[in-house]
Amino acid sequence: MTSYPVWTTACHDWEARIVAGLPLTPCPPLYPDQAEAALAIFKELRMVDAPGSPRMGDVVREWVLDFVAAIFGAYNAETGRRLIKEFMLLISKKNGKSTIAAGIMLTALLLNWRLEGEYIVLAPTKEIADNSYKPMAAMIKADDELAAMLKVQDHIRTITHLTTNATLKVVAADGETVSGKKAIGVFIDELWLFGKNPRADAMLLEATGGLASRPEGFVIFATTQSDDPPAGAFLSRLLYARGVRDGRIHDPQHYPILYEFPEHMLKAGAHREVANAYVTNPNMGTSVDEEFIARGFRQAQEKGEVEFRGFLAKHLNVQIGLALMSNRWPGADFWEQQGLRPALTLDDLLAHSEVATVGIDGGGLDDLLGLAVIGRERETRRWLLWTRAWAHPSVMERRKSEAARFEDFAKQGDLVLVKRIGEDVEQVAAAVLKVEQSGLLDKVGCDSAGIGAILDAMVEAGVPQEKIVAISQGWRLGGAIKTTERKLAEGVIEHGGQPMMAWCAGNAKVEPRGNAILITKQASGSAKIDPLMAAFDAVSLMELNPPAQGGSVYESRGIRTV
Repeated sequence: MTSYPVWTTACHDWEARIVAGLPLTPCPPLYPDQAEAALAIFKELRMVDAPGSPRMGDVVREWVLDFVAAIFGAYNAETGRRLIKEFMLLISKKNGKSTIAAGIMLTALLLNWRLEGEYIVLAPTKEIADNSYKPMAAMIKADDELAAMLKVQDHIRTITHLTTNATLKVVAADGETVSGKKAIGVFIDELWLFGKNPRADAMLLEATGGLASRPEGFVIFATTQSDDPPAGAFLSRLLYARGVRDGRIHDPQHYPILYEFPEHMLKAGAHREVANAYVTNPNMGTSVDEEFIARGFRQAQEKGEVEFRGFLAKHLNVQIGLALMSNRWPGADFWEQQGLRPALTLDDLLAHSEVATVGIDGGGLDDLLGLAVIGRERETRRWLLWTRAWAHPSVMERRKSEAARFEDFAKQGDLVLVKRIGEDVEQVAAAVLKVEQSGLLDKVGCDSAGIGAILDAMVEAGVPQEKIVAISQGWRLGGAIKTTERKLAEGVIEHGGQPMMAWCAGNAKVEPRGNAILITKQASGSAKIDPLMAAFDAVSLMELNPPAQGGSVYESRGIRTV
């Protein structure tokens, strides 16, 4: 009976390690002999685009060799089975990711024993595919021994081993299909871009499907951080990798190496100091030029917050929470810092409030239907904000570019994907009725242009019609918009830090109109802002300072408030 080693891929002290510049390797190679055999090949490959075309072993940093050793050192030659099958590398731009991919996949092709085996590098675009393929082709052409073993076909980006007839193919997802592949090893390059493709999960499943019958197989996800809030296939895999790294998820077959700032540095703003750029750039001083980073810092800061955040995302792997634009709503700058009530539920809000107002917006077949409840907290008088949105399947079809993001919001519980028209307004009415039955409801405010079906549903549910009012939009909503941004800046509004609302706040564009400002769906383009508009409707009612509604059902049930 074959005995297997016991290991973990969690790295509980990663925060201390990354700040100290130490390796993030969670465990040594499971089979050191296999690791050494692979490293012997990898180190001999030539880095052709570097001065003098040095060997990889002479120029790459230790963290690269550790990563290579982990991949190939997870293979049990006795059983033909790889014990760690999935690897995730999150690293800042210009840290040699494409060259590393080339070296790893060439090494895998040379070590492969399976006749007619397939290896794939899957890139989101043709340009990125070329970035991965060209270093591989150059490595072969620079070595007479490799050139005699491997056939290079540039026109189809394919390398063939002349003895085993195994192939290594670089595929661009935007122009070629991956269906029917039986790959042994798959390298997914720039996963963050796949997160913007609503078909990405199906595509990745096709590309990696061959691993089911290839016990020696592996998949490597390599990526920089996204230049937008992470979404789709990228977000789900990033969250999973973090869970494994932190020990919250036990999956020893997943191996995460994530170069990102610890939470305490992000909260302290340390990621905005150029002296800390080394944290997510392990190749600082080699493939990453220190002067370039320092100059990029200065230039991006001079251009403004939008450009600086983009620079931090790509060159320091700082995750973007909301996509700020040059004509953004000023309140968006303070949105993230006010997410002080994580996992805030409607019940929590009602239990701690003395009065509540409700805002509703959207609901067309091309819209989200947004619901916002603001409760004024007892004693502190802070405003607590809870939101939810609903979407009809037609939105997913018409907004295919955002379909993956909507799926994420649905998984997080902030967006409900209804199956039939009318189900959304029924659920909105039920939520408003819950606020009414708590004894805290002052008023419900709706966009006057779309009040019909929603009004009928609320009245039918039992919400008093006299408490439902129309909220004028356009310039008349300017006061509520200004109030919201001031209350956020003052720290008066607190919310649950929902990614959906951060996205909506980042989407909101300001349009000057005379002496007023407008935030409209037209001004914000195709991006969805309905839940944020619902929040403005609720604010327009709460800023009237409604009296506390005494004797709520929460108090009568003896629920203690703090």
